[in-house]
Amino acid sequence: MTPPSGAVLWNGLWDLPQGDTEFGSDGAHVITLSAQDSPPVAGLLRREGQVVTLLPAVNSSIHVRKVDSTDDAVVIETPVTEPMILENDRAGKTTTLTLGALGMRIHMEPGSDRLWLRTWDEDMPERESFALPDYFPVANEWRVAARFDEYDDPISLHFADVTGGLVEYRAPGELVFQLGGAERRLIATAGETSSSFFILMWDSTATENTYQGGRYVRAEFPDSTGWTTIDFNRSYNASCVFTSYSVCSLPPLDNWLRVHVQAGEQRPDKSTY
Repeated sequence: MTPPSGAVLWNGLWDLPQGDTEFGSDGAHVITLSAQDSPPVAGLLRREGQVVTLLPAVNSSIHVRKVDSTDDAVVIETPVTEPMILENDRAGKTTTLTLGALGMRIHMEPGSDRLWLRTWDEDMPERESFALPDYFPVANEWRVAARFDEYDDPISLHFADVTGGLVEYRAPGELVFQLGGAERRLIATAGETSSSFFILMWDSTATENTYQGGRYVRAEFPDSTGWTTIDFNRSYNASCVFTSYSVCSLPPLDNWLRVHVQAGEQRPDKSTY
């Protein structure tokens, strides 16, 4: 079993409350999995604070999946027979589980105490049929020089997400640039260990041919002169464009550009996935 090749394979996202949550193919469970992959009771997820422990059912066929430390091409799957703590996908050492054709992991968003069980299906036909959305033609006019205006201290901002919750981001400053005959600003986010800025933006093409909720783009940290480049040709869709089993942050109103940015990834044709 290989890692998920993209959000189009995701087929489940369940909020994990404190306490015990059983899962399996029995329809009485809040977390109900395919009977093709799971027994009626596969196990129990016990959440205590931010710690999630898997207690597997007897003969549940749950495996933990790891890549060999000496050979990335070698995948090792070991049956889970005893309780084990599951590291979430923001921990840097994500625990990946398999059950039949399903992959499973604990999902977390930055700055949030919410946790989810995320599942994906390696046998989904979309694995072979999925096609990327169209892109606008690449053009140099959408590569703009941007001055970094650093805040006195980084600030914490909470952006809404598509589940109705909030996701916290660390913002060290703003990028200032000229576009469409006017000066524009975008709040740039970056964690303490980030290697580039992450920008959530909305522009006027969202009313026509890009995703209505906005797009994302990354930019290099500024050079010694305090300048960097935003390449809008590299603007891309969030995963919630391709699946309903996602937690995507939405651009804040301060990052709404009242200009047509005809660059980057367009709104997908949903008939293709």
